[in-house]
Amino acid sequence: MSALFEVRGLNKNFGGLTVTNNVSLSMTTGDRVALIGPNGAGKTTFVNLVTGHLKPTSGDIRLAGQDITGANATSRVRMGLVRSFQVTRLFYDMTPEEHVALAVLQREKRSGRVMGHYAGMPEVMDEVREILELLGLVELSHLKVREIAYGQQRLLEIALAMALRPKVLLLDEPAAGVPQSETARIEHALDKLPSDLAVLMIEHDMDLVFRFAKRVIVLAAGTIIFDGSPKAVTQDARVREAYLGSYANASSAA
Repeated sequence: MSALFEVRGLNKNFGGLTVTNNVSLSMTTGDRVALIGPNGAGKTTFVNLVTGHLKPTSGDIRLAGQDITGANATSRVRMGLVRSFQVTRLFYDMTPEEHVALAVLQREKRSGRVMGHYAGMPEVMDEVREILELLGLVELSHLKVREIAYGQQRLLEIALAMALRPKVLLLDEPAAGVPQSETARIEHALDKLPSDLAVLMIEHDMDLVFRFAKRVIVLAAGTIIFDGSPKAVTQDARVREAYLGSYANASSAA
């Protein structure tokens, strides 16, 4: 199967410091990939490079066979490369329904008609409800964001990303800041994402990583040191030394 998303020889230097070092990876339709690594490994820089928030020093990025290395962030979203953020970027006095409706209308370049007017657009309302149902947020659709739990706010972030109709979805620590008691909601929502959507998730919750990912990529000091199955990653000596440590040992003993 040909690659849907491909990064080849990606490098980023800040002065004399190399933060991204010859990174290459590819994803096909329906992939579930986790990108992990220690703090300072370059994961956020990598995401900023592929989403157009930083310009690479060298290398190229392709989406659906098209070179998008020179495209700006907005153009990449319109082409189907969409990310969620590590920290929520929501409007606390707006409802989940209003958030998703705005995202749908922005995608269709009709955002000037959002507040109050979207309710008279049956096709928009149908899509909003479908997305909120997918993420388990329908019952909360008319509450203010400030009134819902943080884990549900993280789900709303994913709902906004889905409203942009991604081909490739980059999830930047979807469980960050979420109490352990609410992590199951995130995991359940990830399980319900469309099977043809390629998902790359950055996450420090290793239990979530190993339940979600079919493939794990490990980044250390800006360099990929492993790309393979979740089972194999716990047995890799370089990964144990650079990142997994006690988790890998505990998994082996279990």
